[in-house]
Amino acid sequence: MSLKSRIRAIPDFPKQGIVFRDITTLLKDATGFRIAIQKLVNRYSGRKIQKVVAIESRGFIIGSPLAFALGAGFVPIRKKGKLPSKTIGQEYESEYGIDALEIHEDAIEPGERILLVDDVLATGGTAHAACVLVNKLGGDIIENAFLIELSALEGREYLESRGVKVFSLEKFTDG
Repeated sequence: MSLKSRIRAIPDFPKQGIVFRDITTLLKDATGFRIAIQKLVNRYSGRKIQKVVAIESRGFIIGSPLAFALGAGFVPIRKKGKLPSKTIGQEYESEYGIDALEIHEDAIEPGERILLVDDVLATGGTAHAACVLVNKLGGDIIENAFLIELSALEGREYLESRGVKVFSLEKFTDG
């Protein structure tokens, strides 16, 4: 079964020239969603992942069931001002402009084995900011996992040039 065929393309969203890859069509498909999560579980089972760290907000949809299946804790990374306790933050540049992410300062213990998860790898700016936050807390990032990758935006190259390991279930070459 192709996961790619269950992801809808929306041209010119959120602005002219961008092809938005809408994963909600995959998420609503019980079989497709289950297969996507199971493929990630199969990849990371036995790798002693202690925490799955996911990026707001669609990353939570992938990260939560993955953490549950791996027997790992779940840690959310959110946009600035959304977490209730003491946080550390990191600014980043995405394809849409400058933003900031935060994580609770007590979310990760030094040396914990971390799997970082998000729905889409585009330019890599968001994922890199999340990696910086995890590294500041002393986490050992095993890999960054994405449901889909927009390879034309070269996020993989950006992350790998900074020593970040990347895995994606599906790749789209048209951006």
